[in-house]
Amino acid sequence: MGRPKTPLLSPEVIRSTALALVDRDGLEGLSMRKLAQELDVRAASLYSHYRTKEELLTDIAQEMAAGIDVSGFEAGDWRQGIRLWARSYFAALSAHPNMVPFIASGPGRRDAALRMADAVHGGLVGAGWPARLATMIGASTKYLVVGAALHSFSRGFDADIRVYRDRYPNLSQAHRLAEHAAEIDHDSFELALTAFLDGLSHLYETSGESAG
Repeated sequence: MGRPKTPLLSPEVIRSTALALVDRDGLEGLSMRKLAQELDVRAASLYSHYRTKEELLTDIAQEMAAGIDVSGFEAGDWRQGIRLWARSYFAALSAHPNMVPFIASGPGRRDAALRMADAVHGGLVGAGWPARLATMIGASTKYLVVGAALHSFSRGFDADIRVYRDRYPNLSQAHRLAEHAAEIDHDSFELALTAFLDGLSHLYETSGESAG
């Protein structure tokens, strides 16, 4: 019997299976041994594609970063650039929250993440922001996005009304938060992003350091 035309194992299959494991079991739940079991192959088969778990996670992070949209900076509108970037960044991370700690540790030498940072910084400086403030804006946007993607505020509240009754009178409706978590978390992110951009607009207009 001849060899199959389509390889049974490929980097793409390995990455997608590994990401599904991280989604299900967290970063600690991913190991090369466990991944091999999931793929029904020997662990040695993985090492011809990825030598370490760290290398595999780096490629997954690369793939996620490559899909984040920074095109909004191209027209020179820094506000629209940040809005589009932050929303796309948030969507990418919130789809795989268990990957957030690895991605949030920094771009390191990950090309896709460095390209994203380069586009954001260049877009902000090109729009008139001083380099130091552009760096701080990039960092602040990351803090906003990572914090929002890492945990759901609304799902952190217990659905049992008895937890709040009598003892916490100002939280009389807190038991309903988890039920509406998706809507509340989305709208809360948009509120924070708008307030952030409004604050930056005021700084841009009044700092005397902008180019226009």
